[in-house]
Amino acid sequence: MDDGEGILRLAPTWVPRSYLVPGRRLKLDSRDLYAYGANRGGIDERWIASTTMAMNENRTRDEGLSFVVGPDDSRFLLKDAIENAGETLIGSGLWTKYRRWPVYSKFFDNLGPIPHHLHQSEEQAALVGREGKPEGYYFPPQLNATFGDFPHTYFGLEPGTTKEQIRACLQGWYKGDNNILNYSKAYRLQPGTGWLVPTRVLHAPGSLLTYEPQWGSDVLSIFQSMVDGREVKRELLVQDVPAEKANDLDFLVDMIDWDRNTDATFKSKHYLEPIIASGGEGDDHVDRWVVYGTIFGKQKFSAKELTLRPGARYRLPDKFASGVVVTQGHGRIGKLDVDAPALIRFGQMTQDELFVSATAATEGVIVENFSQTDSLVVLRYFGPDVHSDMPEVGD
Repeated sequence: MDDGEGILRLAPTWVPRSYLVPGRRLKLDSRDLYAYGANRGGIDERWIASTTMAMNENRTRDEGLSFVVGPDDSRFLLKDAIENAGETLIGSGLWTKYRRWPVYSKFFDNLGPIPHHLHQSEEQAALVGREGKPEGYYFPPQLNATFGDFPHTYFGLEPGTTKEQIRACLQGWYKGDNNILNYSKAYRLQPGTGWLVPTRVLHAPGSLLTYEPQWGSDVLSIFQSMVDGREVKRELLVQDVPAEKANDLDFLVDMIDWDRNTDATFKSKHYLEPIIASGGEGDDHVDRWVVYGTIFGKQKFSAKELTLRPGARYRLPDKFASGVVVTQGHGRIGKLDVDAPALIRFGQMTQDELFVSATAATEGVIVENFSQTDSLVVLRYFGPDVHSDMPEVGD
């Protein structure tokens, strides 16, 4: 904390998924895509400022958790740091209410689509001792030079879809494709835009690399039996469901928020366009809201994207903790140098990820762009209940 004047440098955190194919846009060297072993699956996620465990089968003991790296290359978990100095790091409000950093973000990168699934609500997740997981999406232009094989995401269910139809899809799980996508609608994804996805909403994300601020949980239920010609194990439908309900199709179907999923105006309530918070054309910076809006009336997480013109300097207006990652350029945040790497080996340290403590944010953090030709672009995400000026979806 002293060395970084309240800003901590973090090492990259890589997470594999056994049922997905990496999109190769995380800047991780292709030789390291299966660094955890082919049986674990390819690395298609990078978790940012995370104190949340990745709940993968056969996971490592610290999978998904971010490490702080000190000036002497010493390492310790951000989770442990917050447990020891929570009020200093995340602020008294969050520490008093949650006793942890209750959110995280990730880069999610897949070659093709992923299965139609939902994340349980708080009440549903509590049945298995977990927490619900709403999430937000933003598609950073800097990391989406290619769109992958299927840059479309299915959201929700077509108006008029019945519980009996989805029940039949689940009943036919082992007969091949259960055709659940016949009852959904795909939206073409566009870099520089995003979506807000509450719990209990079915979604089958497409193949754009996605920046995803979300609640600090890793729960899901997959409702699609095959994706991109590959089988999806039924265990992924019920892994976060009480054991006695694993074959109760009515219970599984009722996990879906039927009103929200079949809403004919779904896009207007979940689609996000960037909104300028400060600066703009002709200024030395532009700071945009990229993930925003309340979920069931509650502020759960949010994110901004700062673009700093060549040679410019800007003081962040934030007064609260944030997880930070650089997607373009090089410069300095506080007194720590930052740059966006071109290629990363597994286990290699980078200079693109930080945690800005509440203490540093309150005192004011200066961001500088050292390049005379290239913009510096910085994504930062925030915890719950911190903004007084956050826009709503549709603003």
